Amino acid sequence: MNLKQGYPVEAAGKTRRFCQIIELNPDTLDQYKYWHDSRNIWPEIPAGIRRAGILDMEIYVHGTTGIMILTTPVDFDWETAFGALADMERQAEWEAFVAPFQLAGTGRSDEKWKLCERIFSLTDALP
Repeated sequence: MNLKQGYPVEAAGKTRRFCQIIELNPDTLDQYKYWHDSRNIWPEIPAGIRRAGILDMEIYVHGTTGIMILTTPVDFDWETAFGALADMERQAEWEAFVAPFQLAGTGRSDEKWKLCERIFSLTDALP
């Protein structure tokens, strides 16, 4: 794939965006990518993510850093949504399954992934 062509995204109206990172195990990076491919991920996982109120989620990899971008409604409540997600079908099993591919230990997704601070927005910078 030519990364300079980008990825198509459907506009979702007014939303919130969150960015998180996680360090990945270099020895299992190919397996991590395999299991996160939309053809291989357990179907309960994306279904649960959507039921938790997340409109879109993308995971990118740069070297051994995983980068997750979440798009949510403006009224999204982080604690409520991730608390609900943790209790959804197969979610705990999934977290245990992918833990060896990550260098963040075990636990819930929102405990392992680290939120990033946004320092620039083109929209905010333009008059």
